[in-house]
Amino acid sequence: MTGYHVMVAEVILRADILLEVIDARFPDETRNSEVERDIARSKKPLIIVLNKCDLVPKDTLERTKSRLSKTAPTVFVSCKKRHGTTMLLHAILEHTDIKGRDILVGVLGYPNTGKSTVINVLAGRHKAPTSPISGYTKGIQLVKAGSHIMLLDTPGVFPFEERDQYIQGVLGVKDATNLKDPVGVAMKIIERFLAGNRTPLETFYNVKVEGLDSYDALLVIGKKCNFLMKKGEVDETRAAVRIINDWQKGMLLA
Repeated sequence: MTGYHVMVAEVILRADILLEVIDARFPDETRNSEVERDIARSKKPLIIVLNKCDLVPKDTLERTKSRLSKTAPTVFVSCKKRHGTTMLLHAILEHTDIKGRDILVGVLGYPNTGKSTVINVLAGRHKAPTSPISGYTKGIQLVKAGSHIMLLDTPGVFPFEERDQYIQGVLGVKDATNLKDPVGVAMKIIERFLAGNRTPLETFYNVKVEGLDSYDALLVIGKKCNFLMKKGEVDETRAAVRIINDWQKGMLLA
């Protein structure tokens, strides 16, 4: 934890402007209010980057942007679709006033929010190391992005506590085989659909889950997928692993 605080403090100190990359599917869970307060105290501008916007319905994105924009300018980005990066570059230039040298942009975020991928797209080529494995980037690296912008790439410096395994699962930081409670993680994913729009879940698995809680919905999906044990009971672990894998691979969209 000490190394994490030192790393964040150094990035904030060195940068002219900060980008906080968050997962558009889980904007609140992947924000770090403590770091946002540190940036505010530094008097340096902050841009919130809503990454993976291709995985979220447009009306949901607009509501999220409207809410987050009260804290800082917010930009949609989809690295997979190469959407929003030009707008992000313009936002960086718009919110800084640096003359005679490159603008230093600090890029922060939780593991697997797509931070290094955002850097690669901004740089226009494969510059920052990318990997789904937490902590792959080592130290702070400088990456050129355009003629007047230099990006400070860091590790996924916002650490998860062990108790946060559920959000690690839904974000894909850990795959289903490395989760202590895959059933609980799958239920968290299902809850997202039950609380919002259940249609994509029902369509993907060809089931009906109206009026069900997340556990019963998991059992319905498991039965539909024929994940049954000898006595005809649903193998809830196999069902959970299937749901987590479909979610993490981007096949099951919220």
